[in-house]
Amino acid sequence: MTIRLSKWLERFLETVVLVILSSLALLVVAGVLFRKAGASLVWYDEVASILLAWLTFYGASLAALKGAHIGFPGLVQALPDWLQRTLLVLRKAVVLGFFVVLAWAGWKVVEVLQGTSLISLPQVPAALAHSAVPIGAGLFVAAELLRGLKPSHQEDES
Repeated sequence: MTIRLSKWLERFLETVVLVILSSLALLVVAGVLFRKAGASLVWYDEVASILLAWLTFYGASLAALKGAHIGFPGLVQALPDWLQRTLLVLRKAVVLGFFVVLAWAGWKVVEVLQGTSLISLPQVPAALAHSAVPIGAGLFVAAELLRGLKPSHQEDES
């Protein structure tokens, strides 16, 4: 069940990251072309910043699910087994704690932004734009929990 859920989440995150990355690339190209033509897009900078934030959070969740975040596997593997396990549990607790707090704080920000909109696109709610923080942090927590207590950079047995 967890393997199926993990695979589904991986496919979902890969799709979302691909869509966001493609959208951001197209937006940047369009922004450059419009600026070159002398007709700058008023909303370009704000939307590009938001897409970059979304890409960061969803991409980080995908990296967490794959165990692809920066680590020090050589250093950790040089330690005794009991210390490796202890550090792995401590790392997992700190990371989960941080992202749970981030999700909570992000949700509080989204609540504060209810009823407001983006400056350059008044029809887009600011809460929607900033929802990447609590949703991304929640996805990161889910990815960490689905990954279990495996060290980073460990190959999955498929």
